[in-house]
Amino acid sequence: MVDYKHAIDKVKFLNPKEPVKFSFSICTLMTKPDQYANMVESYRNAGFGDDCEYLCIDNSAENIYDAYAGYNLFLVEAQGEYIILTHQDVLLSYDGRPTLERKLRELEEIDKKWGLCGNSGGISLGESATRISDPHGEDISVGKFPQQVYSLDENFIVAKRSANICVSSDLTGYHMYGPDICTMADIKGHNSYVIDFHVRHLSGGTLDDSFVKCASAFSEKYRRAFRSRWVQTSATTVFLSGQALWRQIVTSRVGLKMKLGTKAR
Repeated sequence: MVDYKHAIDKVKFLNPKEPVKFSFSICTLMTKPDQYANMVESYRNAGFGDDCEYLCIDNSAENIYDAYAGYNLFLVEAQGEYIILTHQDVLLSYDGRPTLERKLRELEEIDKKWGLCGNSGGISLGESATRISDPHGEDISVGKFPQQVYSLDENFIVAKRSANICVSSDLTGYHMYGPDICTMADIKGHNSYVIDFHVRHLSGGTLDDSFVKCASAFSEKYRRAFRSRWVQTSATTVFLSGQALWRQIVTSRVGLKMKLGTKAR
């Protein structure tokens, strides 16, 4: 007879209602310590004080983690209710913590399944929403907020920790991780939004050869991930495809013969 009290003595029982340790986790990849220090100071001045944690990966001497590996580490290690993934050259010169908290409450009322939000992102082909000041312009406000989007700009992203979102582990570099995290969130059943939260971004972005390579790798990764295919389980066979024509074919008599032929081989 097992002494159950002894057997489970050192087991940790998880309590989903247990309060989180921090309200916000502010996470940044640092290459310029002086710029990062200015960013941290702006966040503190905007209300992100002692009940928040600041997590940093120091890439100032060498490239320890790229954006994909670094952000996955942040998303695992962060203990805040909300995880802010922010560039080191973003300053909270306009809106502060009260505004962000209000916008997050509004999102929660509108959509319990939201997982990510930011200040700029893509809605559809040729259409985007943005709330920012950067080298391209001052006090830019494009769109009706909150606006659901399918990609977010990487300069400022807020992740709901309870959504357990990650970025791809088979992509590398410093571009396209905004669209990637939104795509991963979508697969998990969460939505992404641009909210009316005004920040200053000191950079206007860089479109160089590394961007082209990252965009190509991103496209190839999801071409492979979203390929049409049969999935055999221990109990049944399921066909996965985002294309209606393929789904019609496999549910037809021709598709049934294809399925039986596959099993026979």
